[in-house]
Amino acid sequence: MHDEIGWKVFFFASLVICSHAAFGQNGPEPGGNEIQVWTGGGYSVPGGTSSTGVLNAGLRYGWNLTAPHGPGFLRGSFEYAVDTVPLFMIFEPANTTYGFAISPLGLKWNFVRRGRIVPYFELGGGVLFTGNEVPPGTSDVNFTPTAAVGFHHLGNKWTWNMDVRFLHISDAGLSRFNPGINTLQVRLGIGMFRRPH
Repeated sequence: MHDEIGWKVFFFASLVICSHAAFGQNGPEPGGNEIQVWTGGGYSVPGGTSSTGVLNAGLRYGWNLTAPHGPGFLRGSFEYAVDTVPLFMIFEPANTTYGFAISPLGLKWNFVRRGRIVPYFELGGGVLFTGNEVPPGTSDVNFTPTAAVGFHHLGNKWTWNMDVRFLHISDAGLSRFNPGINTLQVRLGIGMFRRPH
């Protein structure tokens, strides 16, 4: 099952990488927007329920709010983003659970462009709704705080991105039993930075 997830992520990454031949996009600009389609997957890490895999896919819309500022290598610009996640699969030893999520809190720092690369750091959070309790015996409504570090690779029109993302799934005490799930994921996306009108 987990090998199948790995092949899907590898196939998507190969497709995205091979689709870029020309480079020239400017990247995030004040007053512009980011539009992106993404998919990610990963596995549980210590600190919560073990032997659990996650596969998800979603859409992102972001607002580039500031011009670059800050000192030295920290110089960058602030983006606010919202993710809609219509596909959220959780692979547990007992069963596979399907759900969807909304992440209305995406706080992203896009570092200044370095050649074709725009590194970024992100903090976010949202709500996950599932068909079964996740983990079993808890709740079918969970919260999803996340932290990620990654980069955009700029193309002529399209950009692709990759990040490593820590995702915590927890019902925040909605149920008495609340072990939570900690996952480490790789997320891949393709999209564009639109210039301000």
